[in-house]
Amino acid sequence: MGEEKQAAKSSVGVWSTVKPFINGGTSGMLATCVIQPIDMIKVRIQLGQGSAVEVSKNMLKNEGVGAFYKGLSAGLLRQATYTTARLGSFKILTSKATEANDGKALPLYQKALCGLTAGAIGASVGSPADLALIRMQADATLPVAQRRNYSNAFQALHRICGEEGVLALWKGAGPTVVRAMALNMGMLASYEQSQEFFKNSVGLGETTTVVCASSVSGFFAAACSLPFDYVKTQIQKMQPDAEGKYPYTSSLDCVRKTLRNAGPLRFYTGFPVYCVRIAPHVMMTWIFLNQIQKLQRTIGL
Repeated sequence: MGEEKQAAKSSVGVWSTVKPFINGGTSGMLATCVIQPIDMIKVRIQLGQGSAVEVSKNMLKNEGVGAFYKGLSAGLLRQATYTTARLGSFKILTSKATEANDGKALPLYQKALCGLTAGAIGASVGSPADLALIRMQADATLPVAQRRNYSNAFQALHRICGEEGVLALWKGAGPTVVRAMALNMGMLASYEQSQEFFKNSVGLGETTTVVCASSVSGFFAAACSLPFDYVKTQIQKMQPDAEGKYPYTSSLDCVRKTLRNAGPLRFYTGFPVYCVRIAPHVMMTWIFLNQIQKLQRTIGL
């Protein structure tokens, strides 16, 4: 009997540990299924193919509706790794910090630090899937001879390992991690802070609080992360020239050349579409997460 109780306690302990990771990954994957077309347009804009309307018309005309979902397998894999790690670790970090704070609400700077840390953890885990996603989305913009023609995310990862080596899976990981830290600082800290404000100060109900807080979270996530996302995209999609030289030697080199040749506003290329892409994904991630948690409470998980 004692052994059964011990096993039950152990099972509950394991579930309470893994639940934030499972919930985070599931909510992120559901949001990605809805947002993938907007993300595809955002990448094409950053690659210099025109405005959102021009990109959409050209994609429909030349590639068909399926082009908007190219890279979906990589997007889902990215959420299964990146979002699982970042939301799960953020929940654990904030819980530990709250315990250390004697159960009191955390100040904004502590939430921001937890967000930065969770973003770094998530990006480190999810960088290979992110690389595959960017390459698959950018493939159609390259000359036919230079296209990689990955059929899905797993084939992309397999070919990258075989053709470029295992460490190539983390190509561009530096800017990916920095971007994730900026995004998650804006997303996670602002959501927690806004949730407290709308619930405690304004007195909104649970659903309205989640919607309002997730809207604020989405805006700050986009504003904080776009410059880093631009650099990350440029590094990950670059190809060597005829002499085997890459256009940028590092992320800092990309920043310097972009500032010199185009000015600081180039880092905010496609901001409206990026904001439209990031904000709804953030909002839906939080909303899906809230609904998953409500369902678990209902069935006693």
